[in-house]
Amino acid sequence: MSDSDLSFPASVLEPLDARLADLVALYEDLHRHPELAFQETRTAAEVARRLTAYGYDVTTGIGGTGVTGVLRNGPGPVVLLRADMDALPVTEDSGVPYASTVPGRMHACGHDVHVTCLLGAADLLAAGRDRWSGTLVVLFQPAEEAGNGARAMLADGLYSKGLVPTPDVVLAQHVAPFGAGLIAYCPGACMAAADSLEITFHGTGGHGSRPETTVDPILMAAVFVQRVQSVVALEIAAKEQVVVTVGAFHAGDTANVIPDRAVVRLSVRSFDQNVRTAVLAAIDRIARAEAAASDAPREPEVKALDSFPVTVNDAAVLKGVNESFTQLLGAERVFAYEPTTGSEDAGELATAAGAPLYYWWLGGWDLDVFRTALAAGRLAQDIPSNHSPHFVPVVRPTLVTGVQAMTVAALSRLDGAV
Repeated sequence: MSDSDLSFPASVLEPLDARLADLVALYEDLHRHPELAFQETRTAAEVARRLTAYGYDVTTGIGGTGVTGVLRNGPGPVVLLRADMDALPVTEDSGVPYASTVPGRMHACGHDVHVTCLLGAADLLAAGRDRWSGTLVVLFQPAEEAGNGARAMLADGLYSKGLVPTPDVVLAQHVAPFGAGLIAYCPGACMAAADSLEITFHGTGGHGSRPETTVDPILMAAVFVQRVQSVVALEIAAKEQVVVTVGAFHAGDTANVIPDRAVVRLSVRSFDQNVRTAVLAAIDRIARAEAAASDAPREPEVKALDSFPVTVNDAAVLKGVNESFTQLLGAERVFAYEPTTGSEDAGELATAAGAPLYYWWLGGWDLDVFRTALAAGRLAQDIPSNHSPHFVPVVRPTLVTGVQAMTVAALSRLDGAV
């Protein structure tokens, strides 16, 4: 792409206006019908139908419900664009007319936006294939929220069995609670590693009137929950970014019975492998120490539930794609952002291929509301975050910017677009 003008990508983007009504209808339909991790059958079927119509070689059922489309268009690099498809077990409370029709499920993280934007970009890039050369892979991934969707596709032979050609670069975006029409980026480590654990404390149950005959696992686990909060404050250097969150505590069924076990689930977010190792070791140590202090009949069981790697952006790819974003949107709409302690598994697709990754954030909230909240210092109070039952991005210009960003990012890495 020329540094002086946008005539080339503009010609590829031009059909977007005519396609926008269909994309809005698609987005609203996806939002009404959210599907949880590895259950994205309806979404996957619609993705496959559209990719086939656009002229892609389509493969379905990868890693369960994953879908890929491959468009071979002459010599040149292999560019992979990725979107995740799964929703969350959240009850929607947004009030939008296209709210979820499935009780207890919601696209509360914006993956319906991701699917829509990538399909829009796939359509534009296929229609404009006379303007670029190379191979385009569009990948629709299941189970990002579970942390193992990318792994499942890789284990199913995504690259090893040649289901898609190994990419030279992996590109992805995520809608976020800042102004629609804006794009944010973070060089280097941009999202944290995450580890989720389940710890089962074992006691000796009995009648609530005779606690001396029991070993109370609730007290054991409660002390652990308090003590584990000290790990970040007292054992990790202040310069490091670490979060330890206890998200679930389950024990007992009635008021006058001391149960024989208590289960705690927690997550750890970190950016440095040594810090990650130290925090996980401290959690294990504290759990065992509290069990020993309570004279538990057996040691606690520490079970890993899921894990995400650190998401790391490649400096050269980020710089090149950002130049295209800036030419498209203007420098005032593309800005640097701090690393976030949220987590992602898109990086696994890049790591497995030995390819660089660029992962950016797409603004999805009403721009005026965002600016008002920012000026008042009320972003946390006034703008719902991802995973909130109120998190529903505005349709326009979010979809427009998202489709444009994916399209221009791909063009910036394909031959003939530079």
